Amino acid sequence: MAFLNINATLPEKGRDLRLDLFRGVANWAIFLDHIPDNVVNWITTRNYGFSDAADLFVFISGYTASFVYARMMLERGFIVGATRLTKRVWQLYVAHIILFVIYIASISYLALRFGDSEMINEFNVAGLVDNATETLRQGLFLRFKPLNLDVLPLYIVLMGLFPPVLWFMLRKPDLTMALSIVLWLAARHFGWNLNAYPAGQWYFNPYCWQVLFVFGAWCAMGGARRSMTLINSPVTLWVCLGYLLFALVMTMAGRFPAVGGMFPEWLFSAFNPNDKTNLAPYRFLHFVVIVILVIRFVPKEWPGLEWRVFDPLIVCGQQSLAVFCVGVFLSFVGHFELSMSSGSLLAQIFVSVAGIAIMTTVAYYISWSKKQDKPLKPPPAKPAAEAKAA
Repeated sequence: MAFLNINATLPEKGRDLRLDLFRGVANWAIFLDHIPDNVVNWITTRNYGFSDAADLFVFISGYTASFVYARMMLERGFIVGATRLTKRVWQLYVAHIILFVIYIASISYLALRFGDSEMINEFNVAGLVDNATETLRQGLFLRFKPLNLDVLPLYIVLMGLFPPVLWFMLRKPDLTMALSIVLWLAARHFGWNLNAYPAGQWYFNPYCWQVLFVFGAWCAMGGARRSMTLINSPVTLWVCLGYLLFALVMTMAGRFPAVGGMFPEWLFSAFNPNDKTNLAPYRFLHFVVIVILVIRFVPKEWPGLEWRVFDPLIVCGQQSLAVFCVGVFLSFVGHFELSMSSGSLLAQIFVSVAGIAIMTTVAYYISWSKKQDKPLKPPPAKPAAEAKAA
C-alpha cells in the first residue's frame, strides 16, 4: 500500500505574492504582445529569450491549481477535490464563451461598419461568413478559435484533465513529472495534436504544453524544495546565466537579419523560427532557467513584494481570469485603433498605457467588490468594566 502514501510536500498555507505578481506580469505582457506593430511590446520577455508570457501563465496556472486543490483533495477526499476542479473548469469555459461571443461580434460589426473585409481573415473569423452555424458549434467545442483566443481553451483542457494527475502527483510527484516529460517528447516526435476548425491544429498543442502545467504543479508539490541544493549551486548559476545570454543572442538573430547573418545556417535555423506550438525543448529549458533564478533570488519572504509599486501587478494577478479576458478584448481594440489611425509612436504608447490602465482598474474594482460581498466583522466587545461605566 506504499503507493497510497502521500509523498508530495504541500506548500505552506498563506498567499504567495510571487504568484500574483508574475501572473499580473503575464497578463500585461499577453495584452501587449497581442498588439502587432507596437513598440511598447518590446519590453516583454519574448523579445529577449525563447519563452514568453504564455509559458509563465501556464506554469503559474499549474502551480496554483495544485496549491489550491491538493490540500482540499487530502482533507476532504478525491471526489470533493475533483468536483471543485470541475467547477473551476466550468467557470473558465463560461468566461471563454462570453469572450468568444463578444470578440467575434465586435470583429464582425467593425468589419461591416468600416468595410474592412481583410479584418475577418486577419482575425480568423471568415468561417462565420461561410458557415456561421457550424462555426459557432465548433467554437462551443473549443475547436474554432479566433486569433488570440488560444490560451483559455488550453487552460480549460489542462484543468479538466488535472484531477487524476493531481491524485497521482500527490503520491508519486517525480514519476508524474517524468511521465509528463515523456508525453511531451512523444507528442513532438509523433506529431500528436488536436484538430482545429475549419483546418489545421491547435496553436498551443495540449500534449506538449501540459509539461509546463505539470512542472508548475511539481514545483508546488515539493519539487522546488527538493532541488534547492542544485538551485543554489554556483555552477547552476553560471550555466543559467550562460543559457540566458545564448537565448538572447539567438532571439536577436531571429529579430534582426544582420545579426542572424553572423551565424551559420544550421545554428540559426535550429532556433528560428521559435517552435511555440509544440513547445521546443530549448524553449522549455529557457523557462526552467528563469524559474531557477526566481526561486534563488526572489524568495517568498522577499520584502520587495510589499512595495507599493508592485500593487497594480499583484492585484491584476489576483483577479487573473477577468483581467486576462479584458486584456484579450482590449488587444483587439488596440490593434484596430492602430490600424485605423496613423499608428504613430505616440498612438502605440497611448493604446498600450490605456489598455493596462483599464485592466488595472477592472482588477481593483473586482477586488473591492469582493470585499463588499463579505459580511462586516462585528465590533470588538467592550471590556466589562468599560461597559458598566457607560
